[in-house]
Amino acid sequence: MTVRRATHDDAAALTTVLAEAFMPGPVGDWLIPNLAHRRTVYHRYFALMLHRGLQHGHVDTTTDLSAVAIWYDRTQPPPPSSADYDLAQATGIYTPRFGLLDATFEAAHPREPHHYLAFVAVDPTRHRTGIGTTLLTAHHDLLDRTGTPAYLEASNEHNRDLYLRLGYTLRTPITLPFGPTLWTMWRPPTTSVG
Repeated sequence: MTVRRATHDDAAALTTVLAEAFMPGPVGDWLIPNLAHRRTVYHRYFALMLHRGLQHGHVDTTTDLSAVAIWYDRTQPPPPSSADYDLAQATGIYTPRFGLLDATFEAAHPREPHHYLAFVAVDPTRHRTGIGTTLLTAHHDLLDRTGTPAYLEASNEHNRDLYLRLGYTLRTPITLPFGPTLWTMWRPPTTSVG
């Protein structure tokens, strides 16, 4: 499996991967309880998130477009806020929940320089095949070479445990109002002796 930088030509396929991968789960249940609404809103929302990542971040994918990771370089000032995309148009009546999620994440975000893994998704038909690990390892290798830490929020225990195996450590958890707990995680860069 080869990892490469995503392009705008990949957007439709990768939006579907993101939307389908995030469909199940406690955050989705909290954001949009109605599954039919969730599918529609998620496709619009993740189209915006992918476009934002391609413009302001670093988006990796695999040669078969079965996985995607959206990273932001937070060693510099953060990318433009949600004002640069129309969250309300994408999320409709669910905008307050999406806004609260963004604000909660930003309040907990570390101030130390790092790369932020905003989203990582694998096609649900390809889960537990090592694709996600391959995708993340490619970016971790870059971070290790530059001595840059990484940060993310894990939305479920399975993902949390995967990130622990990849060198992340737990920080203070976040509990959404009347919602699930998420785990903030930090990965210091590793150095090899050679």
